[in-house]
Amino acid sequence: MSLRWLEAMLPLGIIAGMLCVMGNAQYFIHKAAHGRPKHIGNDVWDVAMERRDKKIMEILASPSSSSS
Repeated sequence: MSLRWLEAMLPLGIIAGMLCVMGNAQYFIHKAAHGRPKHIGNDVWDVAMERRDKKIMEILASPSSSSS
């Protein structure tokens, strides 16, 4: 009778283990696809600012034709 809680631990352990596996799979798939870990809490504003910053850096890195 006292080992009854042990019956519940096996399914709960399996569920917890699978949640950990799926979370890590999402992390590694996103890192493989984008080259960096996912930023938690990224909203539309953050994405727009990253896009803007990337565009500015590309413009600054390209050789300007107006300097001749």
